[in-house]
Amino acid sequence: MSLPRRQNRSRKREPAWASCSEADLLALRFKDLKLSISGTWLEERLDALHGELDARGIRVRAHAWLSTEWFSPHDTPGIAIPFYLAHPRLARLERKMVLEVEGGTQRECMRILRHEAGHVVQRAYGLHRRAAWRKVFGSAAKPYPEFYRPNPTSKNHVQHLRRWYAQCHPDEDFAETFAVWLTPRSGWRKHYAEWPGALKKLEYVDELMSELAGVRPPAKPRTKMEPLSALTTTLQEHYEEKRARFSVETPHVLDRDLTRIFSKESRSRAAPPAASLIRKHRNKIMRSVARWSGEYPLALDHAIDDIIDRTRALKLRAAGGEKRIRDELTELLTAKSVMSLYSSGRRQTFAV
Repeated sequence: MSLPRRQNRSRKREPAWASCSEADLLALRFKDLKLSISGTWLEERLDALHGELDARGIRVRAHAWLSTEWFSPHDTPGIAIPFYLAHPRLARLERKMVLEVEGGTQRECMRILRHEAGHVVQRAYGLHRRAAWRKVFGSAAKPYPEFYRPNPTSKNHVQHLRRWYAQCHPDEDFAETFAVWLTPRSGWRKHYAEWPGALKKLEYVDELMSELAGVRPPAKPRTKMEPLSALTTTLQEHYEEKRARFSVETPHVLDRDLTRIFSKESRSRAAPPAASLIRKHRNKIMRSVARWSGEYPLALDHAIDDIIDRTRALKLRAAGGEKRIRDELTELLTAKSVMSLYSSGRRQTFAV
C-alpha cells in the first residue's frame, strides 16, 4: 500500500520501527509509535476539507488527531483519524491484517472526512435539537440499533459510504446527506432528481447551510478522545480484536446453495474439487462482492474460508464452466451479504 505523499514537505527522519520486523512492530504499543498528522498527506486532506467548508461559508473548524479508527465524538468538534494512514509501513500492515486500508486514497479519505464533518457541524450548531431537523431525519436520541438491515433499493436516503450507511441512524442519515451536499461538483440535484425522499433531505440541508453561512457556532472544548499517544494497547492486541470483530460464523447455512452451484454426482468425479476453483478465483470473487454489497473484505475472507471448508466436507466438485461457477458464487455471496443483519456495534462511534 502506497499512501499519497505530501508535496514540498521537509524530510522527516524515519521512525526506528519503520524498518523493523512485523513481529517487533506488532509488539509495540500505540503510544510508542509517536505519530502525528503534521507533515503527512493527511494535513493536506484536512486543509482541503476546511477549504470546502470555507467555500460554503460554514465557520466550523474540526480539529483532528490520530487514534485507532475513524470517529467523531459527541462532545467535541473533532475527527479521529486511524493511525495507519500516517505512515506507509503501517498502511501495509493494515492491508495485510484486514485486507484493506480504509481511507487510504485521497478520494476515499475525503469521502470519510466529509461524512465526519457532517457530525461535527450537527453537534457544533446543535442541529438535532431543531424541530425541522427531527422532522426530516428523525430523533438523534434514538438508540443505535444492535443490528440493522438496509434496503438497497431505498430512494429515501443518499448513498455515499458503503453498506447504505445512511439507513443506520438519523445522525448517520444527516452526516451522509451533508457529505453529498458538500462534495464539489457532486451534481446532487440531478443525481437524486428521481429520489424524492433523498432529494428532500438534500434540499433541507442546502437551505439550512445557507441560513448558517457566516454564523460562528458556540465555542466547545477541543478535546481528543482516545488519542494514540495515550493508548497502551499493542498493535497485536488491536488486530486480534479487529479480526475477531469481522469474523463471520455461517458454515452450514449455504449448503443447499453450494450443492446447487457445485456437484457431488458420480459423473463429476473427474472435475476438480470445488475448493480448488474457489481458491483460484478467491480474490476476484472477494473484490466483486465487496464492490456490489459494500461488505468488508475481511468478513468476506472469513466467509470464503467457511465455504471452502463446507465444499470439502460435502465433497463437492467444480463441474461445468469456471466462469459460470465464479459468477454464481459471486451472486450468492453478494445476495447473502446484502440481506444479512449488519452489526452496528462500531457504528455508534466509527464512521464506516
